[in-house]
Amino acid sequence: MHPHLWNLHNGHPTMNLAPADAGIAAWRLLVVAFVFEALLWGFPLSFGVFQNYYSQQPQFANNPFISIVGTVASGISYLGAPLIIPVIKRYSKYQRHMIWIGWPLCILGLLAGSFAKTLPTLIFTQGVMYGIGFLIFYYPIISFVNEFWIARRGMAYGILCASSGVSGIVMPFAVEALLAKYGYQTTLRIIAIGLVVLTGPLIPLLKGRLPPSEHTAAGKTNWQALRSPVFWVYCSSNIVQGLGYFFPSLYLPSYATAIGLTATQGALVLALLSVSQVIGQSSFGYLSDKRVPLNLLILISTLISGLATLALWGLAQSLTALIMFALVYGFFGAGYVAMWARMGSAVSEEPTAALATFSLFCFGKGVGNVAAGPLSAALIKKGVVVGSYGIMRYKSVIVFTGSCMLGSAVSIGAWWVKGKWPRNLL
Repeated sequence: MHPHLWNLHNGHPTMNLAPADAGIAAWRLLVVAFVFEALLWGFPLSFGVFQNYYSQQPQFANNPFISIVGTVASGISYLGAPLIIPVIKRYSKYQRHMIWIGWPLCILGLLAGSFAKTLPTLIFTQGVMYGIGFLIFYYPIISFVNEFWIARRGMAYGILCASSGVSGIVMPFAVEALLAKYGYQTTLRIIAIGLVVLTGPLIPLLKGRLPPSEHTAAGKTNWQALRSPVFWVYCSSNIVQGLGYFFPSLYLPSYATAIGLTATQGALVLALLSVSQVIGQSSFGYLSDKRVPLNLLILISTLISGLATLALWGLAQSLTALIMFALVYGFFGAGYVAMWARMGSAVSEEPTAALATFSLFCFGKGVGNVAAGPLSAALIKKGVVVGSYGIMRYKSVIVFTGSCMLGSAVSIGAWWVKGKWPRNLL
């Protein structure tokens, strides 16, 4: 144990930990975590630009499963959460080693993907390899964040969630420009090198608040959340919301092209969606720290995003209309994820249960994320009829997305109406 962690009190050593919820160490970790999530999570979330490009290439054209590349990458990181969390808790003193294993795997996935000539190869490299790498390095960082941010965890998660939105402001334009000039092979190599340069030097700064001895004492994962009815209501709401949540980010660039807009304008819509996500996630995360009733925030998030999808996206026939939808949906739809931290504490106040509940919410989101690829193949129609609802091709996608958002609201609202919620959540 490093000597600066200990002080003597009445002749006995006492631990001197960095302060929680404030201080240089807490903010430094949050800033570094912000950068990692912005760049390494922001990349798969910008896959809509890649998808639009791949769909126009002869070797991938007319393949309805192109979207699986992006959904596999992000889906693995979601679905694998309940598997990786017990490993982190059991071998917590090796968390920093896990970062050094997962991070290079992400980079290798992109480099290997740059040599891909077929869709299955892209799915394995840009999808599977990248997703597994992210899974291994990301959750130790979340564990570190939980150690430093306790009372203000909703705010911290809101900031962290907003990071991918920040990258989304820039990344769609950068990726679209690189793809147009160099093609996907060189673009993937440039992105891989950029990630190494921008994030590699920051890895030594990723450190937790608790020393290894404290980690060892808390080696078991607390799964008591599974016994709580409140957890299952939140879980069902989360799964239904996740089933529809990803479609706008996947299809807005393609939708823009279908109504006659340029690829740059499609990237602009995706970037504005990200701007709105940043503001929404930061706002909902901050408000969830016992400033506004949690369930009210969840209902606002799901109801407004559902109505916006059905009304604004379904009727959009111009750049202005798509921008309006992106701003509303980004703010309210993305705000849902920022409330996961407080959903977890509403289920259980026990500190060691935080990562467990977070992982289960991630898994629920991952169900929707992975299902988005196959679902989209079934929902997307072949013809485009400009002037019709959803220009016909995207009609089923839009209706499905809006219905999922509203269904998520119903699962929360039904219990609220029945008066079964604990008073502190009303």
